[in-house]
Amino acid sequence: MKRRTFLQRIGSILAVLGVTEAEWLTWGNRYYQALAQPSLRKFALLIGINQYSQNPKLSGCLTDVELQKELLMHRFGFPAANILTLTEEQASREFIEAAFLEHLGKQARPGDVVVFHFSGYGTRIQLATDTVQNALVASDAQNSKIVNYLLAETLVLLLRSLPTDRVTAVLDTSYYAPTMGTGLGIRARPEIVDGELASAELDFLQQLKSQNSASKAELTPPLLLTATADPKQSARELLLSGFSAGLFTYALTQYLWEATPAKTIQVSLGQVESSMRKLGSKQQPAVVSNQKNPLLADNFVADSAIGGEGAIIAKEDDGKTVSVWLGGIPPQVLEYYSPNSRLSLVSGEQLILRSRTGLTAKAQFSTIDNTTSVQVGQLVQEAVRIVPRNINLIVALDTRLERIERVDATSAFATVSRVSTVVAGEQPADYLFSKLLPMPTRYGLFSLGGEAIFNNPGEVGEAVKVAVQRLAPKLPTLLAAKLWRLTENQGSSRLAIKATLEIISSISPRVVMQRETMRTLGGETATNKSLSTLIVPIGSKMQYRLQNLGDRPVYFILVGFKNNRSAIAFYPWQTPPEPNSLETKPLVKQIVIAPGETITLPQSSGTSGWVIPGPAYEAEHQLIFSTTPFNETLTTLETAKNSTTDQQPIGPLLNPLQVAQAILQDLHNASQLKAEINGTSADSYVLDVNNWATLSFNFQVI
Repeated sequence: MKRRTFLQRIGSILAVLGVTEAEWLTWGNRYYQALAQPSLRKFALLIGINQYSQNPKLSGCLTDVELQKELLMHRFGFPAANILTLTEEQASREFIEAAFLEHLGKQARPGDVVVFHFSGYGTRIQLATDTVQNALVASDAQNSKIVNYLLAETLVLLLRSLPTDRVTAVLDTSYYAPTMGTGLGIRARPEIVDGELASAELDFLQQLKSQNSASKAELTPPLLLTATADPKQSARELLLSGFSAGLFTYALTQYLWEATPAKTIQVSLGQVESSMRKLGSKQQPAVVSNQKNPLLADNFVADSAIGGEGAIIAKEDDGKTVSVWLGGIPPQVLEYYSPNSRLSLVSGEQLILRSRTGLTAKAQFSTIDNTTSVQVGQLVQEAVRIVPRNINLIVALDTRLERIERVDATSAFATVSRVSTVVAGEQPADYLFSKLLPMPTRYGLFSLGGEAIFNNPGEVGEAVKVAVQRLAPKLPTLLAAKLWRLTENQGSSRLAIKATLEIISSISPRVVMQRETMRTLGGETATNKSLSTLIVPIGSKMQYRLQNLGDRPVYFILVGFKNNRSAIAFYPWQTPPEPNSLETKPLVKQIVIAPGETITLPQSSGTSGWVIPGPAYEAEHQLIFSTTPFNETLTTLETAKNSTTDQQPIGPLLNPLQVAQAILQDLHNASQLKAEINGTSADSYVLDVNNWATLSFNFQVI
């Protein structure tokens, strides 16, 4: 399609949108001039739609576009002029297809990097041939019974028609709308039973099929990343302070900010899924590719193997103050990322965080030297993380509750220590308090993805206050997990640590999952194996293999979460000095890993590993390493009234909140910068990336 034809084709749409031809030409000329430069060979088309005339509005699709754009520009070197974004009314079906043909189809050459992204509603549509197809809901989707959808088949043919083998499409949408749901916003609309697909889309699809069949060139299979693996699973949105985003897009882009290149898609999506689960969703992303174990970096092509937590996006006050994009900070950490946190440039200069609004922060240099040399686009890396000590568990009250029910719930939760309530959908939350359907007179606590947290509902007719009292003893465990998740820093840690979860067999251990600190090891020791197997059979004998590849000794602790309900911990037992004395209780000891040393966990001389018990459950383990001993943590473990009598290495944790606070205190004590950060250490934890690393393991036992 020639440029003039493209402009003519979208002219009628521009008129409807109130965009003058002069305005479009000004924008079009600017990006066409940029595309004319032969050295710029990375292109992206990003689509995001929040506002739909015939459907409830979404909240996070425009943020998704921003997340992708900042990532592509500052982490992967896409020229800003080569990234075309279509949002809201601009993202009509005709406009999307025309932009694809002109911006990607006419520009891409063999070897070029191409990224397509869509965030918005998906749905299903029955065609005249009695086939039902998936479709993307464009901004002008419905006019009476004629629906102007973009068929998923059309998109795949467009992607396959591009002449390069480095094509990636990210679809943060889903197609089956649940009959009932709760929690996070869902990006799927019900199928319109009597809807008829616009003839223009059917004609365009047939044209693509004819062109492809007539072409003798082999079609290039794109790398298609989808928000859900199960066709009937829902793509959901995430609400954080000041903004919403697609759960998949946020987790994916956050991972890519920090990730080093040589990781297979399976490994990458495994970590993305782990991040999504911590945010309350069982949504499983998927990859569709004919390539065997493709590398994400082969499609995005990072400019540097060095990752970061964000980039400088603007300078103010002669460079003394900068605006920083923080898309690489884990979402559960970003909520509590506090002023005086420190970021560093690759060149060594440090920035002090002064304020944050959503994903953008204002920061100043710790010294006034060399500030004029700072350039927009420079990567920033986390140096010191500051989080408040006073963090509550936040429970959202479902808006489907009656007003009197919400009043009673607010009053009841107010009596529970360190628990706050908000209205669902208005402010960020950790869990949802709602009715247990289809039994409306029972109440329960749910994840943000709609999963019931506890399986012991109260009696029929139970009062709201009684339900809250029933749940109250279990809330400290949920808060504990929230607190130790704040320590996750696989991307930013400067400790050189590798941890592998293995199933022990008579031949050799089988790797289930591997985690390593990215900043120190990721570029050098990338694993070529597919480590996407996250299933552990009941009865398996397991062990962790821990490697200290740095030059300093490190100590470690393990805590975990089972089925989002109960806490566990690793108990490094030592033999009491007087084993025959009834007065002596079991003691725990510090375990240190010397530089260059590898140890297995547990370290029992009598047995190797620990046996995974049934019934089926989901496990989340945090392996936390520090350059100083975990004195507070082990003291807290020893004083617990633990019921473990056989001294199993991994057992129930009966005082999880106290242990979580002790872990944070130990990591705070390990920081060398407490005295330098005036007024902060009293009411916050100061965590130095040079002194700690937390690696997270999630797996299912079946």
